[in-house]
Amino acid sequence: MKPAFDRRTFVHAASGLLIAGAAGAHAAEADKPADVTPPEDLMREHGVLNRVLLVYEAGLQKLARSEDFDVGMLSRAATIVHEFIEDYHERNEEQQLFPRFRKAGQMVELVNVLYQQHQAGRRLTDTILALAPASQAPEENRSRLITSLQSFIAMYRPHEAREDTELFPRLRSIVSPHEFDAMAEDFERDERRKFGEDGFERYVAQVAALEQALGIHDLARMTPT
Repeated sequence: MKPAFDRRTFVHAASGLLIAGAAGAHAAEADKPADVTPPEDLMREHGVLNRVLLVYEAGLQKLARSEDFDVGMLSRAATIVHEFIEDYHERNEEQQLFPRFRKAGQMVELVNVLYQQHQAGRRLTDTILALAPASQAPEENRSRLITSLQSFIAMYRPHEAREDTELFPRLRSIVSPHEFDAMAEDFERDERRKFGEDGFERYVAQVAALEQALGIHDLARMTPT
């Protein structure tokens, strides 16, 4: 009696399963986000910082015009800077990037200035957090808050521009491909440890909510006519 499932049938069936499995794996792989390199990761975090600076600028305009608005929005923006930029983004720069550039003997002067600016930025953030709730009371507090916001913006615009155009693009040339990939894994692991799976997205959403509250969320309105 001939078996109902001979070798040829088995080979055809197995081939079909392999093809289907490969197609499924390919589709699943296509659904995965592309790997983010360390410079790309740091630069998208600069995007969060840039949007906070826009919030600071909008707050400054309202303070200068003595408009009545929720100054707590400035405190919430400064908290984002403290948690996401200073205690995460800048810590990665200080622990992962700066030592490698110093070891390679490259861009050391720039790295030293960037590090000093991190320290100055943290002092300014502490001042903003302390003064924002009190800015509607004594005039002295309001004036110091305005000065601190202006100083923060004036320092971080060129700070992040130098990092994006000079420091980050040079990183790949001073580390091995394996070390470069390992840094990306370290960044991702640290982000998950500190913020969970969607830390970046949550902070972007927080900044977007502040933009909405301040009326600067509509990008089309920024287009000159």
